[in-house]
Amino acid sequence: MKVVFATNNTHKLQEIREILGTAYEVVSLREIGCEEDIAETGTTLEENALIKARYIANKYHIDCFADDTGLEVEALGGEPGVYSARYAEGTDHNSEANMQKLLAKLEGIANRKAQFRTVIALIMQGHTHLFEGVVKGHIDTEKHGTGGFGYDPIFIPEGYNDSFAALGEDIKNTISHRARAVTKLADFLHQHAANQ
Repeated sequence: MKVVFATNNTHKLQEIREILGTAYEVVSLREIGCEEDIAETGTTLEENALIKARYIANKYHIDCFADDTGLEVEALGGEPGVYSARYAEGTDHNSEANMQKLLAKLEGIANRKAQFRTVIALIMQGHTHLFEGVVKGHIDTEKHGTGGFGYDPIFIPEGYNDSFAALGEDIKNTISHRARAVTKLADFLHQHAANQ
């Protein structure tokens, strides 16, 4: 079964393909000839995922899904949230600058509880479905590990002593927010295929 993942982010694409396995041919925007940068103008993760999915479904008339992910820090009222990728002023996807800003804002704050949340919007045969995955944890005071991307070096998931970046892809891909949302997506797709 072929489904478009509305992204050109190679990290996300690889992660999704590894989680979904060989039952699905997951293709990127580039692979369907879409080079547009779809503006994420929503104020919530749900809105941004829907904006991307609807754009592709309407323009290319193809089943697709899109995601948006945010790191939500309790002591900062849910920041950086929907602005996670562009948290540091004047940057976009500058992980180092984003992490440094977050660490600076949390300096001296005891409550370091945080959660990663992914929302996936699937548009299939004209119907919209939303799937959410959450992993709770906390923000460490310094970076650990060289794997992963984004805030992975400073996020310690509940039940572990290492950051996402130090745990490695195999472990991260079974416990991450994205893995949990994709598992729900995969369950839905399997059910849908079984009913055809």
